Parts: sequence; C-alpha cells; structure tokens
Amino acid sequence: MEWWDKIILGNSLLNWLIAFGIILGSWAVIRIGRSILLKRFKSFSAHTRTTIDDFIVQLAEGALIPALYLGALYAGLSYLALSPKVDRLLQIAVMVVVTFIIIKTITSALNYLINNALGHSREDIEKRKQVRGIIIIVNVVLWILALVFLVNNLGYNITSVITGLGIGGVAIALASQNILGDLFNYFVIFFDKPFEIDDFIIVDDKMGSVEYIGVKSTRIRTLSGEQLICSNTNLVNSRIHNYKRMEKRRVQFNFGVVYNTPPEKVEKIPGLVKDIILAQKDTTFDRAHFSAFGQFSLTFEVVYFILSPDYNLYMDRQQAIYMAILNTFKKEGIQFALPTQTLLFSNGPGPFANGSVNNPQPEIKS
Repeated sequence: MEWWDKIILGNSLLNWLIAFGIILGSWAVIRIGRSILLKRFKSFSAHTRTTIDDFIVQLAEGALIPALYLGALYAGLSYLALSPKVDRLLQIAVMVVVTFIIIKTITSALNYLINNALGHSREDIEKRKQVRGIIIIVNVVLWILALVFLVNNLGYNITSVITGLGIGGVAIALASQNILGDLFNYFVIFFDKPFEIDDFIIVDDKMGSVEYIGVKSTRIRTLSGEQLICSNTNLVNSRIHNYKRMEKRRVQFNFGVVYNTPPEKVEKIPGLVKDIILAQKDTTFDRAHFSAFGQFSLTFEVVYFILSPDYNLYMDRQQAIYMAILNTFKKEGIQFALPTQTLLFSNGPGPFANGSVNNPQPEIKS
C-alpha cells in the first residue's frame, strides 16, 4: 500500500491532499483577484463622482469576498467522504453564514440607499439622526426573519409560533393603527419630500417654518412664535403650500389717479412705472396698463416678478417701487385719487307748492 492510500478519518491521504489543494488553490486565486482586480476597481472608484461604485467595493469586501472564501472551503470539504453528522454540521454552518451574508448585503444596500438619498447639509444631517432609529427597527425585523428562516430550514416546526406572532401582530396593529399610520406617512414625507426642515409652509389656516420631522409628528414654528405639533398623517392628507420651493414671486398691485389728469400724462404712466421696476435688482417687469375707469379714479394695474422666494427681499423691493412711484408722480404733477364726491347745485324752483320759496337743490354726483 502506497503512503497516499493511508486512511485518515475515513478518507485516504490523497483525498485529504486534493481537498486541501482545492481550498488553498481557490483561496490563492481569490486573494490574487482581490489584490489586482478589486484594488484597481477601488482606485478607479475613488476618482469618480458617483457613489455606486464605492458601494460595490464596500459590498465586495464585506460580503462577496467572504462568500467566495466560504464557497472554496465548502467545495474542498465536499470532496471528502464525511460522516452524516459532520456533513449535517457543515450544511448548517454554510446555511448560517450564507444567511448572514445575505442579510448583511440587504442591510448595507438599505443604508446606502437612504444615505444616498440624503445630502450633506444641516437638514440632511438632522434627517440622518431621525432615520437612524427606523434603520435599527428594519434591521431587527430582517434579522428576526432570517432567524425564523434558519430555524424552519433546520427542521423545527415553528408554524404555531408564527401563527401566534401573526395573531399578536394583528392585535398590536389594530391597537396602534394611528401610530403605524404616522410611521408610514413619515416614510412618505422622507422619500417624497413635500417639505423639509426650514421650509415655510401653509397648512389649512396655519403657517410657519418646519423645525423638526419626527417619526410620529412634525413641529412647525408659527409666525406668532408658538410651536405647532401636527401628526404626519394629517400633514400628508392636507394641501400644503411650500413657499420655499417658490422659484420667483409674482406681484400685482393697483393704483388710481384723479379723473382730471391730462390724457398725455395718463398715457405716460405705464412707461414711468416700467422704468421704475426695471431699475430695481432681482425684479422682472411683466406689464403695466390703464385697466379701468373706476368709481373715483383712473385705475392702473401693474405686474412684476421678484426673482427670489425671500419674503424680506419682496417687501424691500415693493417698498422701493412704491417710494419711487410716489416721488416720480410728485415731480410729474400726477395726483393719486381718493374716494371723493362732487356736489352740483341747480337754481330751479323749490319744493313748496306756492312757489314762494326758491331753494337751491343739490344733485349728488359720484
């Protein structure tokens, strides 16, 4: 009998050598590939703007490479004739490690998607703090499902346990449906982003700046100073006016001049207003027209745009335009109209039947 035919633990020495050769050879190939291919891809990803390649590198180092090492080990040991007990232990070990790698890959992908959806501003940092608790909850749920999967595949009957958990889950869901509704609507706010922190919003008859977006409620600082706390469900179901998303602000205003203004000056007014608006920064002129014969005045309508959603800037530009119109009209001798009445008197006969008294009767003309 040759030396390689010597039996050790139920396998010849040659089979042991072949098994170890498969394992060590595969590991060497994996190590070379990691040192060459992965290193080059990692260097390439460091010079790109996108983060998906960085995530692939991280996923390869954290899950793919360990899975390849495990596959090489399992392939080498599978070459040997193992006892049923040892083979069963090997299958259990492989199942546990594979489940661990899969769950780790899913959780890593979830973290990447959430972090990629966020930026690096102060608001996004606050969002990361808020969503950290939800990520922990999702991870716990995934690991519990993985544990149930493992126990079920190990041959244990957990149907009754799952049924009990299902009934308990339904009871808990019915008891806390409002909380769960707010939680799901938090995800709607988080991913759909109808508003973000520091946005100025109007909800129904309430308005203010968003201070905090929580799992159950959102806090708004109103203009009068108090803090308004709204449930996420109410916010999602309401019509929200988000003024921070405004790209530009449309402004319309009217004014009137007296009826005895000369026609040549009336014709000149739209051009004067246009020049005043064009002289302002961050404004775009749209139109200015003599729009109507009013009850007390000749009415003009003016429309322009503020190229910013900033309310303070809007008020500054509006004030500057009003002051410029006031000064320009004063120089041109154009008077603004006020609500007035003109009384016209006639010298006709008085109201007495004998005509002995002639009393002037006023006629009122508006």
